[in-house]
Amino acid sequence: MPGMGELLIILLIVMVIFGASKLPQIGQGLGSAIKNFKRAASGDDEIEVSKKKQVEGKSAKELSAGDDDDIEDAEVVSRKKAKKEA
Repeated sequence: MPGMGELLIILLIVMVIFGASKLPQIGQGLGSAIKNFKRAASGDDEIEVSKKKQVEGKSAKELSAGDDDDIEDAEVVSRKKAKKEA
C-alpha cells in the first residue's frame, strides 16, 4: 500500500494531467464504478446463500425423490465463484 507521500505525488500528477475542474467528475465516476462492482459481487453471494438455505431445509428423501435443480444451481454458483477467485 502506498504511503501518504506517494499518494500526494500521484494526486499532484493527476491534477496536472486532468486539471482541477475534472477531478470531481473522475471521483464520481470511480465511486459509482466501485459501488456497482460491490453490488454485483454481493449478488452472487445472495444467490448462493438462498440456494443453500433451500437445500438445507429439505430432508434426504425429498432431495433424492424430488428434482435436483437446487443442488445443481448451488454447485454451478460455487464453481463460478471458485473460477473468479482463481
